[in-house]
Amino acid sequence: MVDGVVNIGPGRAVFPVTSMEHAVELGCIPHVLTALPRPAAEPSVLADSVRAVARGDQDAFARVYTAYVRLVHAVLLARVPRRDVDDLVQEVFIAAYRRISELRDPAAFGGWISAIARNRAVDYLRQARDQVALPDELPGGDPIEAETLAVLDVIRKLPDAYRETLLMRLVEGMTGAEIAERSGLTPASVRVNLHRGMKLLREHLGLRHE
Repeated sequence: MVDGVVNIGPGRAVFPVTSMEHAVELGCIPHVLTALPRPAAEPSVLADSVRAVARGDQDAFARVYTAYVRLVHAVLLARVPRRDVDDLVQEVFIAAYRRISELRDPAAFGGWISAIARNRAVDYLRQARDQVALPDELPGGDPIEAETLAVLDVIRKLPDAYRETLLMRLVEGMTGAEIAERSGLTPASVRVNLHRGMKLLREHLGLRHE
């Protein structure tokens, strides 16, 4: 197995990885960070920041963006070509900023912006069907990148709940607690999604966890 690096997309961090498939085989989860490590924000603090965004506070919007960008990136990566994810992330946050007055419960921001991201992905895919486009993913010459894209393709074929949670963990480097806090899922649901998702992923890759 050759060691190397993979860039998950334009503007994303380059991370060291032997192979995502190899990590899955070993039952390990690679720490794939999309930005510098950031301290976790308390849910109440994030809710206050969302309220501040509704009042037009741009600094608060920056804090909300930092807290939720990995969630949105994972939701989109589960559905659309990698090359377009970063642009769509920006569109989703712009839409959320413009529509923030529609959100009645600031604590529900994670589920709300996830729904915006899913709807934007649906619109993107509908528009893409009417256009002549390049294949969804074009791996480079690096065999590690090709393997990673192959695993990503398998994850995208899993049920929605599993693929989103797996990508938050495997690609975005979020902990189980972070996934629960940001998505609005219960910690138990996150554990179930990760466990069942990893089991399905191994089965699709022809791996067996001992």
